[in-house]
Amino acid sequence: MEVEMLPTSTDVLVIGAGPTGLTVAVSLAGQGFDVTVVDNQAAGDNTSRAAVVHARTLEVLEPLGVAGRLAAQGIQAPRFTIKDRDRALVPVRFDTLPTRYPYTLMVSQAVTERTLLERLTELGGRVARPYTLESLTQDGEAVTAVFAGGATVTAKYAVGADGMHSTVREQAGIGFTGGQYAESFSLADVRLTGGVPDDEVILYFSPAGLVVVAPLPDGTHRIVATVDEAPAEPDAAFVQALLDSRGPERDRAVVREVVWGSRFRVHHRVADAYRAGRVVLAGDAAHVHSPAGGQGMNTGIQDATALGEALLGALKGDQGALDAYAAARRPVAEQVVAFAGRLTRLATVDKRLRPVRNLVLRTLARVPAFRRGLAWRLSGLIYR
Repeated sequence: MEVEMLPTSTDVLVIGAGPTGLTVAVSLAGQGFDVTVVDNQAAGDNTSRAAVVHARTLEVLEPLGVAGRLAAQGIQAPRFTIKDRDRALVPVRFDTLPTRYPYTLMVSQAVTERTLLERLTELGGRVARPYTLESLTQDGEAVTAVFAGGATVTAKYAVGADGMHSTVREQAGIGFTGGQYAESFSLADVRLTGGVPDDEVILYFSPAGLVVVAPLPDGTHRIVATVDEAPAEPDAAFVQALLDSRGPERDRAVVREVVWGSRFRVHHRVADAYRAGRVVLAGDAAHVHSPAGGQGMNTGIQDATALGEALLGALKGDQGALDAYAAARRPVAEQVVAFAGRLTRLATVDKRLRPVRNLVLRTLARVPAFRRGLAWRLSGLIYR
């Protein structure tokens, strides 16, 4: 593969070409400034980790010319339901929300990345691969990035969109405070028959742990579950056991095929600062949390559009723009981390407390304001 040469200088250097980094670049491209995106992988990630795009994310992507394209490629699910086996505890409707996107869009992260990359390319941008960042230094005028092999790029600003193990964050000396969940998470895309809808996301609570069942556009369902020790590659028997012990009982969901599977451990952390001089963070480099509620990639993309605007301001001389970005987005991350943590704890409550939890949730679910508040938080519209 031919390696694309890096420029020696650029206005904004974005490290990481996932959804967050690509969205920052799309926000800046075509605005009269040079943006360079660098990634350490030889090709885009073809796995399908995140699969949910919420309403607020589509709203912020709309001005970038991405929202409509994404919406056309996914399943528009107007409902999200928390269940205990067959019993609905909390039904949440998105189709009454005041937005052009009154649904949860189910679409694989691979499609989201591809759509963002296509838009970036249309705007004249590019991703340079594979380059691994080794060091990042700065003075009052610029940031200097040195990559493995010796390539050096000088930029007015650098963006760390390089994930939980961010080299940019580490080089900038920014702490990443928090901890790790005891459980591991199993993730699989499977072909199912039986009691699973194709237009609704369901979060099943269980004493053994949570399991999320969500439809994908290719006819598969995404399964995400907490387990003590997840297998590296979950097979059909493993996923079937998860669904049998946590999923629907009356109309059993039957696993016909595992298309893809993986495992991961989840941390709950927020960066101590979002900015260190001319270096700024976004996405998983700035915050990580439980996948309950599907907030991770969405929060990152929302970071990215806000950061794109802030960088445009900074490049035009607004010295306070990046501080305003950090002041606005870090509290959002803290709220998202706390919300995902509450959902995870609720889902995995001790068996003895399960009847009490169910009663409380069913009682709350009868209150329209509670259901509406949950819909606003899950959809991200609360962060407008």
